[in-house]
Amino acid sequence: MDLSALPITYQAAIPEEYMDEMEHMNVMWYAHLFDRATWQFFANLGMDLAYFSEQDAGAFALEQHTRYLAEIRQRQSVSLRTRAIDRTPKRFHFMHFMIVDQSGVLASTTELVGMHIDYKTRRSSPLPDHIARAFDQLIARHQKVDWEPPICGTMHP
Repeated sequence: MDLSALPITYQAAIPEEYMDEMEHMNVMWYAHLFDRATWQFFANLGMDLAYFSEQDAGAFALEQHTRYLAEIRQRQSVSLRTRAIDRTPKRFHFMHFMIVDQSGVLASTTELVGMHIDYKTRRSSPLPDHIARAFDQLIARHQKVDWEPPICGTMHP
């Protein structure tokens, strides 16, 4: 699986405070790093903090499936790449891939389904046209890679 066609949405050096009693990165920090990548992924689509504030909009996570494939240790660095998978008028489906920079090993994946919301009502709302178009363009670009995303099969937008 060649991940180089996917955009890097976050990079980080792993500090000592991310380690747990097993001397590898604690699961709460995987969630943190995936969250940082999600915010950049959204910003790349036009859903940055300014958009959310100006449009009284937001996004809620609906489902997440994380796989831990290899240890991440202190003083390593990671890059997160993101693949757009699918969307409906209100929901979106995407995956993050966390790679250990020093070895190129895929350490973890997380698959997410989220929903665009009207912040005033805190209910689902359609993606605006310009964001829907950006998402569709990204999905089309990512469908051209020569491998299927390793989705869990139970999550759908």
